[in-house]
Amino acid sequence: MSKKFNFFKEAVKNYKTSGTVVPSSKYLANKMLKDIDFKTANLIIELGPGNGAITHNILKNLSPNTTLVCFEINDAFYKELNKIKHPQLIVLKASAENIKEEIIKLGFNKADCIVSSLPLTIIPKEVTNSILIESYQFLKEKGIFIQYQYNLTYYKKLKEVFGNNISLNFEPFNFPPAFIYKCAKN
Repeated sequence: MSKKFNFFKEAVKNYKTSGTVVPSSKYLANKMLKDIDFKTANLIIELGPGNGAITHNILKNLSPNTTLVCFEINDAFYKELNKIKHPQLIVLKASAENIKEEIIKLGFNKADCIVSSLPLTIIPKEVTNSILIESYQFLKEKGIFIQYQYNLTYYKKLKEVFGNNISLNFEPFNFPPAFIYKCAKN
């Protein structure tokens, strides 16, 4: 079976945690990652990587001293991600609510960048609030949080957490087309 069919099957079965039925496009991945300074990053965190569509693009760009830590709660996607053999990749079967706790266990104290594919609009509000606040607190100064969504409903909430340090982009060559929020910690 193809990787895309497996993603579709798993996403339909677990729509409440995947939030989509197709993997992210290379266009979306490229646009999401374009502002990351891969040369200086020490730690990049990915939330909700699914089958690794964006993960692979991050790994292609990592400098030798950068670590990528992925948080994935879906069993099938977690197993798929563990098939990626890369010395700088750590895959955790843990909720994004526990960023700080899990990352400190690995010996890190701040993240340079957090890339999120979490379906914020279908996750319970209290969980989403916890994830966003924890993400903000765990970013280093000038760190960035990058999130895509299929609508603009979370702009106000992101603004509550990140203030006016948000830029918005759009990727029409994704299915469905997606809005990309880049939020900076200042």
